[in-house]
Amino acid sequence: MSALAIGYALLFYAATLVLVVGVAAKVRSYVRTPAPLLIPTTPAPTTRGGVVLRMTREVVLFESLFKGSKWTWAFGWLFHASLLLVLVRHMRYFQEPVWAPVALAQFAGTYAGFTMAAGLAGLWARRVLVDRVRYISTPSDHLHLALLLAIGLSGLTMRFVAHTDIVAVKQFMLGLTRLEIHPLPSDPLLLIHLGLVALLMLVFPISKLLHAPGLFFSPTRYQVDNPRDSRHQAKWAAALDPRK
Repeated sequence: MSALAIGYALLFYAATLVLVVGVAAKVRSYVRTPAPLLIPTTPAPTTRGGVVLRMTREVVLFESLFKGSKWTWAFGWLFHASLLLVLVRHMRYFQEPVWAPVALAQFAGTYAGFTMAAGLAGLWARRVLVDRVRYISTPSDHLHLALLLAIGLSGLTMRFVAHTDIVAVKQFMLGLTRLEIHPLPSDPLLLIHLGLVALLMLVFPISKLLHAPGLFFSPTRYQVDNPRDSRHQAKWAAALDPRK
């Protein structure tokens, strides 16, 4: 077995471990953070069913972002929807046989790479051209966008310009899920693409990119607006309440 395949196999095992453990640790910190106050963003639903509906709209449609900035919403939603299609398309490299929904997503997922790059370009342009956004942007914000855009462009280049041996790539990736190391093509563009993906997995748990789980633990979103019907009390405060 070549040192190249072994090196990339170890890299992806390490990146996967960091990603899973890092995200789990972050979610654990969200769960353990107390929410002593009732602070839903109004107008807010007054029932649990309403909260579920609100969260669904937020996750699927980015409702609050749409209300705040139509241009940011357009580029942000375009990027996230395209990224979802791209990820579903890439699931074929880890499946044999390929699931029917993944097979159906292959065509749309191929061209979603272009819309993903367009969404990223729009979000990056916003950080450069809009004064108030440029003022609060940090170098890491630009580096994250550059990393995502580089992953998208390198993938598109391999798909439409400099083709690689996707059969060998699938064999390598499928082998990783079975704790086996198979040969990996030595195409420079492929190695760059995989290296960037591994880098994204490594930095994801400690970056601003990890915002999706936080949405489900935001008191302004998941709390029911019922202060007139019941008294809100955090679990840790309820345990110390002398009246109970």
